[in-house]
Amino acid sequence: MINSLDPRIAREKINEDNNIAPLTEMDQFETYEVFHQKKRGDQHVHAGIVHAPNAEMALLFAKEQYGRRGLSVNIWVVKTNNVFASDYDDADIFETVPEKQYREAGGYKVMDKINKYKKENKV
Repeated sequence: MINSLDPRIAREKINEDNNIAPLTEMDQFETYEVFHQKKRGDQHVHAGIVHAPNAEMALLFAKEQYGRRGLSVNIWVVKTNNVFASDYDDADIFETVPEKQYREAGGYKVMDKINKYKKENKV
């Protein structure tokens, strides 16, 4: 077991012969987005970011940073470069049709029957 003064590492009880490779190519840790769930059944909400060498350590750091004091029941971590977002230039994909007549029964051929039913039943 790896002996460390860092309680986050000591708590994980990592064996000496683990398969965690040290950083070689990067000079910095990767960035992970953290999403947490406050109570079971709620949606996950973005809590912030952590920097970690791998997903397992990111989850551990996220738990220490955002899950303490009983504020979370579940945590997700996602590499920042795996999050895709729309461009601001594509704002037209969120526009809707202001006229929603297709939701009304008035455009259908059965409108006469509907009006007759309303008149007979005083609806």
